[in-house]
Amino acid sequence: MPAITYIVVAVCWFAMLADGYDLGIYGAVLPSLMEYQEWNLTPTKAGAIGSYALVGMLVGAICVGTITDMIGRKKTLAFCVSLFSIMMAFSAMANSPAMLGLWRFLGGIALGGVIPTVSALTIEYTPVQCRSLMYAVMYTGYPIGGVLGALLSMYFLEDYGWRLLFWIGAIPVLVVPFILKYLPESVSFLMTKNRREEAEILAKRYNISLDAIDVPKCEQVQEDKRRFVNVSALFSPQYIRATICFWISFFMGLLMIYGLTTWLPKLMKEAGYPLGSSLRFLMVLNLSCAIGSLLAGRLADRWGSQKIISISYFLAGLAIALLSIKSSILVVYTLLAIAGFGTIGTTLIMNAYISKYFPAENRATALGWAIGFGRIGAISGPILIGLFMSWNLELAWSFYTFAIAAVIASIMVLFIPKHPGGMV
Repeated sequence: MPAITYIVVAVCWFAMLADGYDLGIYGAVLPSLMEYQEWNLTPTKAGAIGSYALVGMLVGAICVGTITDMIGRKKTLAFCVSLFSIMMAFSAMANSPAMLGLWRFLGGIALGGVIPTVSALTIEYTPVQCRSLMYAVMYTGYPIGGVLGALLSMYFLEDYGWRLLFWIGAIPVLVVPFILKYLPESVSFLMTKNRREEAEILAKRYNISLDAIDVPKCEQVQEDKRRFVNVSALFSPQYIRATICFWISFFMGLLMIYGLTTWLPKLMKEAGYPLGSSLRFLMVLNLSCAIGSLLAGRLADRWGSQKIISISYFLAGLAIALLSIKSSILVVYTLLAIAGFGTIGTTLIMNAYISKYFPAENRATALGWAIGFGRIGAISGPILIGLFMSWNLELAWSFYTFAIAAVIASIMVLFIPKHPGGMV
């Protein structure tokens, strides 16, 4: 493994860590925010603010391609880290719920650009035989960022208030000079911009094969012409059933993930657990996601993605439903670990599953549209639980909602037709 792989993966891992902290910290401080008397935040408003960052992520994921084409992946990553760090600082200084929602939305735009950028850089600078492993390692930065947010909240939230936790989220901006100095530019970006000499220098320095990424212009033009054909192919008789099942699974899966990470501490506090324990629950959820993503990948390679994903979603739904019953701390930790494994950990395998299921010419289109549809579920999750709390529904129904979503996702995965090439 060349040294540049470790540098690129380390930088991308840190960006994912900051991404996970940014999204996870809102759920960690939410109980404190709702007790902040100056704002008198209702559950409906709290849920909406939780979704603003996710709406921003949807916008950012759409726009990042254009930004990358203009300034390159290296500068795009530096720009995204700078923007969401600055927005975290602004969030710490917010003087109203409306302003906090605005800063969360703008920060979400930057967050939405991080994942596709770091994914491309990690894959490009990792040897082919190690790409799956290094991608999984890089992706663990996201749940570990959530663990960090919960851990810091446990120690600082009650004594120093929620604003300090947002200030901490602004620290990644200090790493931007390091990114600009040491992170190499994407070789594929240089090639598409006809900067072949620079690309050859980088390829020679880091032992990268240009043959794998050098796409002739005529093929690129042809690829553009096929773009709309690729979308329509998702709804062809051969793939329409798989497309619908994937979309519903992503919708339900992301609804669970972002609904849980936003509301879990508040829900557990409402269930009678102290705030410190509620934050530890959030930490366990995210920690199990980091471990689960690596373990699930190994299991999927051995027994097939469809089987492992379906079982994981079902177990997550069962665990979340049982959380509605107050139990001992050890039992709750076990249930949360299963839930974490079956939610965020499973989503990483879903990304790989859909990429392997569709042919190469439709792969990126299928994944992009499935995730895009899933983002609607991500936005809906925090809002839905906020509405439930505003309507004074029994607390158990919040857990049942996530459990039902998990079971639906599990069933939809089973309804995906068997791949013509066998197990994937």
